[in-house]
Amino acid sequence: MRHAHEFSSPRLRRGELSLGEKFWQISWSLVLLVTLTGCVGLVMLYSAAGGDWEPWADRQAVRLMIGFVLMVGIAVVDIRFWIRNAYTFYAVVLVLLVAVEIRGTIGMGAQRWIDLGFFQLQPSEVMKLALVLSLARYYHSAHPDDVRRLPFLIPPALMTLVPFALVLKQPDLGTGLMLVAGAAAVSWLAGVRIWVFALAGIAGLGAIPVAWQFLHDYQKQRVLTFLNPESDPLGSGYHILQSKIALGSGGVFGKGYMNGTQAHLNFLPEKQTDFIFTMLAEEFGMVGGLILLSLYVILLIYGFAIALRCRHQFGRLVALGVSTMFFLYVFINIAMVMGLIPVVGVPLPLISYGGTALLNLMMGFGLLLCVFVHRDVQMGRRGGFDD
Repeated sequence: MRHAHEFSSPRLRRGELSLGEKFWQISWSLVLLVTLTGCVGLVMLYSAAGGDWEPWADRQAVRLMIGFVLMVGIAVVDIRFWIRNAYTFYAVVLVLLVAVEIRGTIGMGAQRWIDLGFFQLQPSEVMKLALVLSLARYYHSAHPDDVRRLPFLIPPALMTLVPFALVLKQPDLGTGLMLVAGAAAVSWLAGVRIWVFALAGIAGLGAIPVAWQFLHDYQKQRVLTFLNPESDPLGSGYHILQSKIALGSGGVFGKGYMNGTQAHLNFLPEKQTDFIFTMLAEEFGMVGGLILLSLYVILLIYGFAIALRCRHQFGRLVALGVSTMFFLYVFINIAMVMGLIPVVGVPLPLISYGGTALLNLMMGFGLLLCVFVHRDVQMGRRGGFDD
């Protein structure tokens, strides 16, 4: 990672850098990687529309530009602003999740969005960041011995389970599981003992028969299809079977840009969103897929390196939480299109067509950059200097 321009250590520790100095402190190599990966998404969306900017690539380009501004803007905001307002941010997003239940917009059989007129907001996506920030704040303010006490873990458990329940009601099992997995990762990195997760895992396994009764019919069908997709090749198993055919037909080097038959003859469903990796692998083969995965791995390395260089607990947990969420996006989507896990609605980060998910990812990278810029700032347990 590129070494940032050095300023006087006392000013760094006090967080007294000017806006211009913070701007030069940004890791522009990370910004370049994020932008490059987003451009790969534009190329694939152009192909998905048969060589046309409409209806996906042009809108995605606008969202990328807005996301770029958000990312850089968040990077130069004083990190103490985020720790002091983490709970407020969480509370606002939680209210939005409740608002979805009251007057949310229904699409594709689910009620997940709030219509803002100019934009369809999906609060469950924003909750991923809000939960990371609030948990990082909670654990930052704790004494190391507190994390080992079971009663201390009740508030973070409630902070996770309440939005999880609201997201499940939409219904959106994929996002709900990502919230739980991300919260577990932040808690484990904060020092929560492994036996706590073991107990939670055992309780979760024991609750599966009960949870099965509360799943929607289509969710049950997805699990059954995952176990045996050939049982209904023209119905519930169609998506994953066509995805596997497209992945295999791409071979090592692919069929060529915009020459993928499964995608362009419309055998491959949702090619612009959930199954866009399949289209990429069909057109560019295993080599193209590995190149994209390499970009993702480098972005993850940046995230974990930023966490390791940060001197305060809040920044470390935010960087690790954002990086973990990013990993979950990649892992779940690619495992899904390969038939390794049931089909869930999780987009491929920076590649799939989408609004809130893309902007949420760009905001996440903005928080990563913010941690990098303010990595040497000294913070007390309440986010100040002397507290």
